[in-house]
Amino acid sequence: MSDLDDIYNAKILDLAGNIARIDRLKAPQATASARSRLCGSEISVDVELADGCFADYGQTVKACLLGQAAASIVGRSIVGATPDEVRAVAKTVRGMLKDHGPAPTGKWADFVVLEPVRDYKHRHDAVMIVFDAIEKALSDIEAKTGAA
Repeated sequence: MSDLDDIYNAKILDLAGNIARIDRLKAPQATASARSRLCGSEISVDVELADGCFADYGQTVKACLLGQAAASIVGRSIVGATPDEVRAVAKTVRGMLKDHGPAPTGKWADFVVLEPVRDYKHRHDAVMIVFDAIEKALSDIEAKTGAA
Protein backbone atom coordinates (compact mmCIF):
# COMPACT_ATOMS: atom_id res chain seq x y z
CA MET A 1 0.00 0.00 0.00
CA SER A 2 1.19 3.51 -0.80
CA ASP A 3 2.22 5.82 1.97
CA LEU A 4 0.26 9.06 2.35
CA ASP A 5 3.50 10.90 1.52
CA ASP A 6 3.30 9.28 -1.93
CA ILE A 7 -0.13 10.79 -2.46
CA TYR A 8 0.54 14.27 -1.13
CA ASN A 9 3.91 14.76 -2.80
CA ALA A 10 5.61 17.91 -4.10
CA LYS A 11 4.41 17.38 -7.70
CA ILE A 12 0.77 17.11 -6.60
CA LEU A 13 1.19 20.20 -4.44
CA ASP A 14 2.71 22.04 -7.42
CA LEU A 15 -0.10 20.99 -9.75
CA ALA A 16 -2.75 21.96 -7.19
CA GLY A 17 -1.13 25.35 -6.70
CA ASN A 18 -0.99 26.10 -10.43
CA ILE A 19 -4.39 25.17 -11.84
CA ALA A 20 -4.75 26.14 -15.48
CA ARG A 21 -7.82 27.69 -17.09
CA ILE A 22 -9.53 28.90 -13.92
CA ASP A 23 -11.26 31.74 -15.78
CA ARG A 24 -14.83 30.90 -16.72
CA LEU A 25 -15.92 31.29 -20.32
CA LYS A 26 -18.25 34.16 -21.17
CA ALA A 27 -20.49 32.17 -23.54
CA PRO A 28 -19.73 28.44 -23.32
CA GLN A 29 -21.56 25.82 -25.35
CA ALA A 30 -22.10 23.93 -22.11
CA THR A 31 -21.49 24.27 -18.40
CA ALA A 32 -21.62 21.38 -15.94
CA SER A 33 -20.58 20.50 -12.42
CA ALA A 34 -19.66 17.36 -10.56
CA ARG A 35 -19.28 16.75 -6.86
CA SER A 36 -17.56 14.03 -4.88
CA ARG A 37 -20.05 12.50 -2.47
CA LEU A 38 -17.36 11.51 0.00
CA CYS A 39 -15.23 14.63 0.35
CA GLY A 40 -17.51 17.36 -1.01
CA SER A 41 -15.06 18.45 -3.69
CA GLU A 42 -16.77 20.22 -6.59
CA ILE A 43 -15.62 21.20 -10.04
CA SER A 44 -17.60 23.24 -12.57
CA VAL A 45 -16.49 23.40 -16.19
CA ASP A 46 -17.29 25.51 -19.23
CA VAL A 47 -16.75 23.87 -22.60
CA GLU A 48 -16.47 25.24 -26.12
CA LEU A 49 -15.98 22.87 -29.05
CA ALA A 50 -14.97 23.78 -32.60
CA ASP A 51 -13.95 21.58 -35.50
CA GLY A 52 -14.38 18.47 -33.34
CA CYS A 53 -11.94 19.62 -30.63
CA PHE A 54 -12.02 21.51 -27.37
CA ALA A 55 -11.49 25.09 -28.53
CA ASP A 56 -11.77 26.65 -25.08
CA TYR A 57 -12.26 25.51 -21.53
CA GLY A 58 -12.73 27.13 -18.15
CA GLN A 59 -13.18 25.71 -14.67
CA THR A 60 -13.93 26.54 -11.08
CA VAL A 61 -12.23 24.15 -8.69
CA LYS A 62 -13.36 23.82 -5.07
CA ALA A 63 -11.68 20.54 -4.39
CA CYS A 64 -9.13 18.73 -2.29
CA LEU A 65 -5.51 18.53 -3.45
CA LEU A 66 -6.18 15.43 -5.52
CA GLY A 67 -9.09 17.01 -7.37
CA GLN A 68 -7.09 20.19 -7.83
CA ALA A 69 -4.15 18.26 -9.28
CA ALA A 70 -6.39 16.37 -11.72
CA ALA A 71 -8.12 19.61 -12.77
CA SER A 72 -4.72 21.23 -13.27
CA ILE A 73 -3.57 18.48 -15.62
CA VAL A 74 -6.83 18.62 -17.56
CA GLY A 75 -6.73 22.41 -17.78
CA ARG A 76 -3.24 22.33 -19.27
CA SER A 77 -3.99 19.55 -21.74
CA ILE A 78 -7.61 19.73 -22.91
CA VAL A 79 -7.57 22.50 -25.54
CA GLY A 80 -6.97 20.89 -28.91
CA ALA A 81 -8.03 17.44 -27.70
CA THR A 82 -11.08 15.71 -29.12
CA PRO A 83 -13.96 14.58 -26.90
CA ASP A 84 -13.01 10.97 -27.70
CA GLU A 85 -9.43 11.61 -26.57
CA VAL A 86 -10.60 13.11 -23.27
CA ARG A 87 -13.00 10.22 -22.73
CA ALA A 88 -10.17 7.77 -23.42
CA VAL A 89 -7.93 9.57 -20.92
CA ALA A 90 -10.71 9.40 -18.32
CA LYS A 91 -11.07 5.67 -18.97
CA THR A 92 -7.31 5.19 -18.65
CA VAL A 93 -7.15 7.16 -15.38
CA ARG A 94 -10.09 5.18 -13.99
CA GLY A 95 -8.36 1.95 -15.02
CA MET A 96 -5.10 3.15 -13.45
CA LEU A 97 -6.92 3.73 -10.16
CA LYS A 98 -9.33 0.80 -10.07
CA ASP A 99 -7.58 -1.94 -12.03
CA HIS A 100 -3.87 -1.12 -11.57
CA GLY A 101 -3.67 -0.25 -15.26
CA PRO A 102 -1.07 2.03 -16.84
CA ALA A 103 -1.11 5.80 -16.50
CA PRO A 104 -1.97 7.96 -19.50
CA THR A 105 0.89 8.94 -21.78
CA GLY A 106 1.78 11.91 -23.94
CA LYS A 107 0.49 15.28 -22.85
CA TRP A 108 -1.60 13.52 -20.18
CA ALA A 109 1.39 11.72 -18.60
CA ASP A 110 1.34 13.85 -15.43
CA PHE A 111 -1.57 11.71 -14.23
CA VAL A 112 1.10 9.21 -13.17
CA VAL A 113 1.61 11.32 -10.02
CA LEU A 114 -1.90 10.28 -8.95
CA GLU A 115 -1.14 6.57 -9.33
CA PRO A 116 -0.61 6.06 -5.56
CA VAL A 117 -4.28 7.03 -5.05
CA ARG A 118 -5.24 3.57 -6.35
CA ASP A 119 -4.66 2.19 -2.85
CA TYR A 120 -7.22 4.63 -1.39
CA LYS A 121 -10.52 3.78 -3.10
CA HIS A 122 -12.38 6.45 -1.17
CA ARG A 123 -10.19 9.07 -2.94
CA HIS A 124 -10.82 7.87 -6.52
CA ASP A 125 -13.87 10.14 -6.92
CA ALA A 126 -11.76 13.18 -6.05
CA VAL A 127 -9.49 12.45 -9.01
CA MET A 128 -12.34 11.66 -11.40
CA ILE A 129 -14.75 14.55 -10.75
CA VAL A 130 -13.17 16.78 -13.39
CA PHE A 131 -13.89 14.09 -15.99
CA ASP A 132 -17.41 13.63 -14.63
CA ALA A 133 -18.10 17.35 -15.11
CA ILE A 134 -16.64 17.29 -18.63
CA GLU A 135 -18.74 14.25 -19.54
CA LYS A 136 -21.89 16.04 -18.35
CA ALA A 137 -20.98 19.08 -20.47
CA LEU A 138 -20.33 16.90 -23.52
CA SER A 139 -23.63 15.10 -23.00
CA ASP A 140 -25.39 18.48 -22.90
CA ILE A 141 -23.74 19.49 -26.20
CA GLU A 142 -24.67 16.15 -27.73
CA ALA A 143 -28.28 16.60 -26.65
CA LYS A 144 -28.39 20.07 -28.25
CA THR A 145 -26.51 19.29 -31.47
CA GLY A 146 -26.66 15.56 -31.93
CA ALA A 147 -22.87 15.12 -31.65
CA ALA A 148 -19.83 16.23 -29.65
